[in-house]
Amino acid sequence: MSYANRKQMSTNRTPAIVVVALIHLALGYALVTGLAYNVMKQAAEDLKTFDVTEEPPPPEEPPPPEKQPDTPPPPQVAAPPPLVRTNITTPQIQTTPNPPPFIPVQRPAPPAPPAPPPPRSEPKSATGDVRNLFNGMDYPASAQDAGVEGANRARLDIGADGRVTNCTIIQSAGNRALDQATCSVLKRRARFTPARDSSGNPTSGSFTTPTIRWTLAEG
Repeated sequence: MSYANRKQMSTNRTPAIVVVALIHLALGYALVTGLAYNVMKQAAEDLKTFDVTEEPPPPEEPPPPEKQPDTPPPPQVAAPPPLVRTNITTPQIQTTPNPPPFIPVQRPAPPAPPAPPPPRSEPKSATGDVRNLFNGMDYPASAQDAGVEGANRARLDIGADGRVTNCTIIQSAGNRALDQATCSVLKRRARFTPARDSSGNPTSGSFTTPTIRWTLAEG
């Protein structure tokens, strides 16, 4: 037995010795006072309840527990940043007047295209008939007295109105009086369909007569 165990046992016996001494004193006192019986009985009961047995040795210390692997501490939850309260000012709504209605610019209408030119046609010469314009009363008296006969042709200038504006003898009858009588009758009596230009408009032109024969009636 170790020294510590011995010391502990001696310590545990000390109260027992004190109790025994007290019992003896009580017995002496009980004998004196006549209460020995009661004291002895009470002491016997106290001895029964007082445990003077030697305490068992302390149990051996258990082996130290295996060292557990260090576990990382749980992640610290970052505290949310404090709320920053700002004074919210309601913006003032500025109204602007409605713009004037959009008026489209009226562009002038494009000019009408020019009228198409009239269909072109072939120019036409003046036409007419001069064969029935002469009679016996037109025979010059001087030519009748001289017994002169003849035939001539004339080129006539015709205006836009169809009238003869000029007469030129291109084939003489051989007698001045007969040639002059020919142009005089044509200017007074001849009417022609005027010539037409390429646009179909009447215009001046010319006409060459057929051969005009001057003959005397047989007497």
